[in-house]
Amino acid sequence: MIVELGHFALVLAFVLSLILSVVPVWGALKEDEKMMSVASPVTVSMFFLVLISFAALTVAYLNSDFSVENVWQNSHSAKPLIYKITGVWGNHEGSLLLWVLILVFFGALVAIFGGNLPAPLRSATLGVQGWVSAGFLLFLLATSNPFNRIPNPPIEGNDLNPILQDIGLAIHPPLLYVGYVGFSITFSFAVAALLLGRIDAAWARWVRPWTLLAWAFLTLGISMGSYWAYYELGWGGWWFWDPVENASFMPWLAGTALLHSAIVMEKREALKIWTVLLAIFTFSLSLLGTFLVRSGVLTSVHAFATDPARGTFILVLLCIFIGGSLSLYAWRAPLLKQGGLFAPISREGSLVLNNLFLTAACAAVLVGTLYPLALEALTGEKISVGAPFFNLTFGPLMIPLLMAVPFGPVLAWKRGDLLAATQRLYAAFGVAILLVLFTFWLWGMERVLAPLGVGLSVWVMVGAIVEIVTRVKLFEVGLVRGFSRLKGLPGSAWGTAIAHFGIGVTALGIVTATAFQDEKVLTMAPGDTVSVSGYEITFDGIAPRQGPNYREDVGHFVIRQDGIVIAELDPSKRLYTARQMPTTEAGIHTIGFSQIYLSLGEPRDGASIDVRVYFKPLITLIWIGSLIMAVGAVFSIADRRLRVGAPKPAARRQAIPDATPAE
Repeated sequence: MIVELGHFALVLAFVLSLILSVVPVWGALKEDEKMMSVASPVTVSMFFLVLISFAALTVAYLNSDFSVENVWQNSHSAKPLIYKITGVWGNHEGSLLLWVLILVFFGALVAIFGGNLPAPLRSATLGVQGWVSAGFLLFLLATSNPFNRIPNPPIEGNDLNPILQDIGLAIHPPLLYVGYVGFSITFSFAVAALLLGRIDAAWARWVRPWTLLAWAFLTLGISMGSYWAYYELGWGGWWFWDPVENASFMPWLAGTALLHSAIVMEKREALKIWTVLLAIFTFSLSLLGTFLVRSGVLTSVHAFATDPARGTFILVLLCIFIGGSLSLYAWRAPLLKQGGLFAPISREGSLVLNNLFLTAACAAVLVGTLYPLALEALTGEKISVGAPFFNLTFGPLMIPLLMAVPFGPVLAWKRGDLLAATQRLYAAFGVAILLVLFTFWLWGMERVLAPLGVGLSVWVMVGAIVEIVTRVKLFEVGLVRGFSRLKGLPGSAWGTAIAHFGIGVTALGIVTATAFQDEKVLTMAPGDTVSVSGYEITFDGIAPRQGPNYREDVGHFVIRQDGIVIAELDPSKRLYTARQMPTTEAGIHTIGFSQIYLSLGEPRDGASIDVRVYFKPLITLIWIGSLIMAVGAVFSIADRRLRVGAPKPAARRQAIPDATPAE
């Protein structure tokens, strides 16, 4: 009965999405208050209906109800409780239901907390969100129903894909989906503004918090996915330029450009046309990622489905949403007024430069991702575009961008002084040069580019600190007054500096872990010892162990430094009995920000086994930097100026309730 209730709730949600797609939008165009008033209650009702549906599927998993085909395919009665829950979204149908739940949740947030928005804009935005919801609810019901029953239910299930039975997969997809789907709101705002013909600085201010929220979660989702692949797949890498990895990275790049472009639009009413186009492109890239993951056009450990019929359906949705929004843009964009003028050397100019490099980098990743697929579709020829292509195209674009990052915040609006900005950054430049020299002294001249990468990373980090010091004039007004002024800085100022600092931290981790890691691949017998970066690692042997739904062979290693035991690691090779699928569980020991990484390979004669041993200096900074970036976004979202918009005086609000807030 609960399963049927969940299915019925989805059907009702689809019906409401059709109402939401028409009535409020028409009301916004005709300025009919009664029709516009439909938007909020319908949006909130849709959210609760989809929430009921998601809860029903979760209950089916918890009860191991194998009469539900989705549960039978992706669960097992012996599976640990946490993986019964994560199994709900560890498959195509369940993950798509989570996708839709987050989609309607964002709509409900706008309905509940969007009271400061003009009624026509809020209604039209929720209506456009209804279009997207209707498309994906129809896709879910028509091709991917998670509530299909099996006439003769089996006694036991097939279990969840073993590589998904990990705590990282309990966290990674929800974070990633909030980021992916969160950009649907910026898309809906953009399309609604185009429909109404009203795009101004206030619009940019309303859009920016939603963009920040989606960007923060997408940052965390990509970071969590990277760390999961690093420790779960046993390969020792943190990024593979896998097409599905790229599919999440491209919206992040476009969303980063959108954040900076919206700042220019908010402050100077410039870049209107470009900002709206970025809002459309960012969510379009999210839809493209959904197509790649679920269409079957590629094979990946991240891919959910291989059904061409589903791929065709998503492709149609892709064409409707992207094609329709771009057609509307082509119609409305020429009618938009150009914004304020500014000099090339200015804060606006630096943000435009930021956009140029980010969009060029996004285009490079897009070409490298789609070209093999297009070539195979047109000619049948299969090629692989891997790390060398992306490193040679993406990397050179990031170097000048990182060099320019500290300059932007210390330049003045409209017209800046490059010499004065350079003088403010002398300290950052000096510290960076010292770190470059120290790295050369520490590692030698074998890797010339790596010390320069370290210096560039430190340049960005110290530049972010200089940004805050410059804003409060810490050394000009005295420490006491300076620290007092620190408390008064707006959240967006802190957010920008913290996010830029996080970028530098991540870049430092990437450079050091890539250039200076120590790797040994060898066959070890019990009692053998290998030395890696000053650590002695002794292999004691392998022992079998039984898990709740798997068997594993566990290797025991002892790590010593100067003869003193500092850690013991137990990497393993597992076999999940239901699916007869093996996995590799790495052993990781963290030393400061660095890690020793052990991974088992194939067994050899006797008790010997192949082993990969890595020392990865400062590798955890890659993910710590991502967390810092997300914290920066939180600080910016907390800025009261973004939460309340730019309200009118109370008397005027009463007289004109739907008036646009003044800038």
